[in-house]
Amino acid sequence: MGIERRRNIKLILPCLFTLLSFLIGYYISDALDISDHQTVVSSGGKFRLGFFSLKNSSTNRYAGIWFNNIPGPTIIWVANQDKPLNDSSGVLKIADDGNLVVSDGRKNILWTSGLLSNASVVDTEAELMDTGNLVLREKTSDNSSGRILWESFDYASNVLLPGMKVGENIKPGLKGEITSWRDSSDPSTGIFSLELDPSKLPQIIIKNVSKDKLHWRSGPWNNRVFIGVPRMYSVYVDGFFLVRDGQQVYLTLGYGNKTSFTRFVLEPDGMFVQRDWLENNREWVDVWHSQETECDIYGKCGPFGSCNALDSPICSCLQGFEPKSKDEWSNGNWLGGCVRRTELQCHTNNNAISTGEVRKELDGFLKLDKMKVPDHVEWWESQSTKECEQNCLNNCSCLAYSYENNIGCMWWASDMLDIQKFGNFSKAGVQLHIKVAYSELRSFTSNGKVLISEISLENGIAAKKKDARLIISIAIIIGIAVVGLCTFICWRWMAKQRGEKQKGAELYLLDSCGETSDANMFGDNKGLVMFHFETLAMATNNFSEASKLGHGGFGSVYKANLVNGQVVAVKRLAKGSGQGLEEFKNEVLVISKLQHRNLVRLLGCCTEREEKILVYEYMPNKSLDAFLFVPTQRTLLDWRKRFHIIEGITRGILYLHRDSRLRVIHRDLKASNVLLDEKLNPKISDFGMARIFGGDELQADTRRVVGTYGYMSPEYAMEGRFSEKSDVFSFGVLLLEIVSGKKNTSFHLQELSLSLLGYAWKLWKESMAQALIDPTLLSEQKFEADILRCIHVGLLCVQESAKYRPTMSIVLSMLTSEIVNLPTPERPAFIEREVSSPSCASFDTPKPFSVNNVTITSIEGS
Repeated sequence: MGIERRRNIKLILPCLFTLLSFLIGYYISDALDISDHQTVVSSGGKFRLGFFSLKNSSTNRYAGIWFNNIPGPTIIWVANQDKPLNDSSGVLKIADDGNLVVSDGRKNILWTSGLLSNASVVDTEAELMDTGNLVLREKTSDNSSGRILWESFDYASNVLLPGMKVGENIKPGLKGEITSWRDSSDPSTGIFSLELDPSKLPQIIIKNVSKDKLHWRSGPWNNRVFIGVPRMYSVYVDGFFLVRDGQQVYLTLGYGNKTSFTRFVLEPDGMFVQRDWLENNREWVDVWHSQETECDIYGKCGPFGSCNALDSPICSCLQGFEPKSKDEWSNGNWLGGCVRRTELQCHTNNNAISTGEVRKELDGFLKLDKMKVPDHVEWWESQSTKECEQNCLNNCSCLAYSYENNIGCMWWASDMLDIQKFGNFSKAGVQLHIKVAYSELRSFTSNGKVLISEISLENGIAAKKKDARLIISIAIIIGIAVVGLCTFICWRWMAKQRGEKQKGAELYLLDSCGETSDANMFGDNKGLVMFHFETLAMATNNFSEASKLGHGGFGSVYKANLVNGQVVAVKRLAKGSGQGLEEFKNEVLVISKLQHRNLVRLLGCCTEREEKILVYEYMPNKSLDAFLFVPTQRTLLDWRKRFHIIEGITRGILYLHRDSRLRVIHRDLKASNVLLDEKLNPKISDFGMARIFGGDELQADTRRVVGTYGYMSPEYAMEGRFSEKSDVFSFGVLLLEIVSGKKNTSFHLQELSLSLLGYAWKLWKESMAQALIDPTLLSEQKFEADILRCIHVGLLCVQESAKYRPTMSIVLSMLTSEIVNLPTPERPAFIEREVSSPSCASFDTPKPFSVNNVTITSIEGS
């Protein structure tokens, strides 16, 4: 009969006999295979192997592995994903040929590990590792670990776990990839696959297999991150490692924090998602998505098109290029991409070298910052940016280049596809240098975005120097004449304008808003709309009290119904407000350049009849204080809604500080300046006091302190010094208000003369922070740890010393539990305050007032 094979599965785990038939012991003989309703657990108790059914999947049964002690189940691997059982007769066993198989009640094999028969293998055993890997190995006579013959990590389903490999030749002739499920209730092979593109510069790619086209790519690996994934620069996406070992090139995932669970899932729609398990909440949370914006979809803007999620429309042609089809481009069909406006002179210039011809019109490069580099990259071993540039200039096939220190010289010879522009304050992206004709360089030299090649023909350089001397001489003569003429004109103009300063400022705003009637408000006009005063007066019923939504230190806000059916909010600054003009100008200029889901959108303005009016998108749920500080409304805000609001505010401020095209300090963050849309999504408003910071500017000083009492940081209120940390302080106050349901400026505790900050600090020091929680949230005990974490973060934000306050990026990580161990807060600012009348803890209704630029805003009825 030959050598007899024994069937045996070794289970590395403690015997848990209390689970009866649902858990079997270390060894399974040929009489004790794993049948339906029996499971085994890994040695550390992290993973379980057995049969399962998915929700909404009728009676189909599958053999697979899932996380133990996590509800769901959360499946990480499926054996018979394309051949499900239709009853509970399934068995997982080791067959006579040593293979691990799944068979049905009639002994039909539905799945096998696929080992070739090998007479040298006497018998095999299977082990479920505590990493989630199911290993089939050769059994040895001395019970030592034998040679691994097969492992589930090499044949992944839709999940990437720490220790798995994705790449080429992870085993001889074996390609490691992740494949999506067909849908959430059907684990059969879907239409998307995740692979490692093993070119000279490896990158992760997601393919739509059914259409044989790319769906997403990460950009090249620079030995630390994938340079096309912004999130990897700012938030640690659990450690990826790229390994090159002979013919093997693969990506693997480090184990990171072994006390928590992380998994990457390729969803049925092609989205690659990182999910972390939060033990306190007993839920999975999404940490990162491969497609965070439309621009992450592969080739969104076609060849030579660049995608910017902050622009509208999101697609534009690279400088020096124009749409291939202007009709399709204007209709939002950008896949055709762009074509070059002016052909390169590369071959002509090279011919000049051999003939000695003098040429001045040389090709050069336009420099684009913060770019995701195109696909189909080539690579040179250049030692510097200068060498990379020279190689590209001398090679007529080279259309663009980019130099990255950890990669070297990247260049492109074919259509440049899948280009993306990241935010100015993003840490992601590299400089991309586009080769363009000389005529294109001339049209862009004034904007400071051009890098013209320093490599040129010597004769051309000499000719340029001669021309330059002539141009300089003429320029000096013309300059003297122009300066004299301008001096005379300016003197006359200043004399005429001394009495019209206010009117001049308003005329300046006409330029900012754009002179457009409300009839084409929703047309193709990209600028702000200049509304006629009569239009807004009619839409607000002549600014009636019935239309008023609220009022503040600089004016009132009204609900307006435009003739086209659009509902908007109209902010009318009070006439005669010397402060109001400056705030009005500031708000128009700042917010018109900002676009974010958590910032209110400015639609237009009006300066007719010496009015100063702003028109915003309408927020049907008014402002946060209308919910938070009204007892009958506060009960509508459960903890999930409050945390959603907190997170949205955090992301909005982070955008202002770090990710927008400008760097903005709000300076008046408070509950009444957080508006809520119909789904209670928060939107930060009122940028009248905002200040734009330069790239290297960390703080500024002012003699004119503006803001709201109770929200201003101590260094700003007392010394006029403000920075990002001033907004952090205001956010901390707001965070404590959201958790407690109490308003900082109307809180009194006579016994200790405490403000809300002082009361929170007192409770924190006495380990009684639970007492600060809004009583309407006490029934949601499962969120208590999250609420206490928010109190902790709030106290860190309101620390008296600005240097100890966290930045908003760190605040976001703290709130989303990406930073687990929070520092201990120091003493808050303003924790003692005199109270004139004796009382216990009480909450007064504030009256609207404005003194020395410090304001309180109140909200009225609908």
